[in-house]
Amino acid sequence: METLLIYQNDTSNKFWKIYVSGNSFTVTYGKVGTGGSVKVKDFESEAACQKEAERLIQSKLKKGYVWSRSAYQVIKERAMTEERFWELLGTSKEKGQSIDEQIEWLVTYLSRKSIKDIVMFDSIFNQHYYQSYTSDLWAAAYIVMGGCSDDCFDYFRAWILYLGQETYEEAIKNPETLLPHFKRLEEQEDIPQLEELLYIASSAYEEKTGLDDEAYFKVYDQLVKDDEGEPEMEFDWEEEDEEGLRKKFPLLWAEYGEKPL
Repeated sequence: METLLIYQNDTSNKFWKIYVSGNSFTVTYGKVGTGGSVKVKDFESEAACQKEAERLIQSKLKKGYVWSRSAYQVIKERAMTEERFWELLGTSKEKGQSIDEQIEWLVTYLSRKSIKDIVMFDSIFNQHYYQSYTSDLWAAAYIVMGGCSDDCFDYFRAWILYLGQETYEEAIKNPETLLPHFKRLEEQEDIPQLEELLYIASSAYEEKTGLDDEAYFKVYDQLVKDDEGEPEMEFDWEEEDEEGLRKKFPLLWAEYGEKPL
């Protein structure tokens, strides 16, 4: 259930929207034409949630709010787009010499945006992150690092995303295109992992609101309703089958099969 109300007089022009889902609801409110602020509240049951939502709606109507038929020009559309997402990853690399400085800049930048934009940045990130959950990329990570656990593969995929859109898309098609990037890491005595990128959005939310990641994920689940999570994966390689891995990615095996990063 979703309800949008507006209140207008000589001094005020604001909106209030509530979205009820299961045993929790999300309230978005603010000046007309802005993205507004967002709050999420959980209840012990769906009935209790629905009852409180109805009470709030009636309270707003008594205060002079009226029903709005459309959100058009009432609530500002999110500014975070696919194009802007990739731009931000690229821009962050110019904001510091170390990866820590770059990540810190990105967190600070997002913390100054609306909660919706923080969530949409995370949603776009997750869509690509899930797409990189492939058997081929895991095999490549296994060869290059001499082994790769579940967590290691998570951090590896985040590292690939941070390389940029073109590199990321090429890597999904053919992981051996990452060879030049592995070479650079080898010269720097580093490894292809970037765990910090996984927490960008929740860190920005905490910096903006002072609330922890548990509160952030509640907001995320309410605002992102089509997040399907990682797809199912069928491995087409085995850890003990060195010959199979060598045939699968001969260039990577030639460089790192015997001397992994």
